[in-house]
Amino acid sequence: MAQWLQVHPDNPQARLLKQAVAWLQQGKVLAVPTDSSYALVCHLDDKTAIDQLRRIRGVDERHHLTLLCRDLSELGVYAKVDNRQFRLLKACTPGAYTFILEATKEVPRRVAHPQRKTIGLRVPEHTTLQQLLDMHGSPLLATTLIPIDETQALNDAQEIRTRYEHTLAAVVDAGACAGQATTVVDLTPMGTGGDPLLVREGAGDVTLLGL
Repeated sequence: MAQWLQVHPDNPQARLLKQAVAWLQQGKVLAVPTDSSYALVCHLDDKTAIDQLRRIRGVDERHHLTLLCRDLSELGVYAKVDNRQFRLLKACTPGAYTFILEATKEVPRRVAHPQRKTIGLRVPEHTTLQQLLDMHGSPLLATTLIPIDETQALNDAQEIRTRYEHTLAAVVDAGACAGQATTVVDLTPMGTGGDPLLVREGAGDVTLLGL
């Protein structure tokens, strides 16, 4: 049965986050809170965990997965970013945005989009998730926790634990999330002199993107 780690939303208990990190390093898939909704996360370099994450979510390799990064410097390791893109990223992070960018060689081939060689990247603004990322020491691979054949992300940790008790290692419960999807922006056109492309309007303020 999936473990339930109930943490304080403003001051999460370090011992519980350390347990979550240990499971991630063992190749487990967890549900964690973000500044938009709950997400499924796993270790970036674990093929078995990545395959399980995709099965739980019901998506294939053409679905953009997202790297949750601690800051812009970490994001720059995994994505090719020019000066224009960097200025926009700086204005919008941390926050409820997902950016599609060209992946660097640091991103495993099985994780990047097979045709476009792109990856989704986020710098979330959520205390528990930021501390979890700090303890983990590297980005986590993530996807919004939307059940198969449904359209709304789950936002209640107890419901998540009940529905996924046999497929998740644990649920990190820091209370309800905002319950609104991230704003998704494709920044790859900027690399050839174009403008950012709004893929989905969500919690992130689109005016910061100049759109």
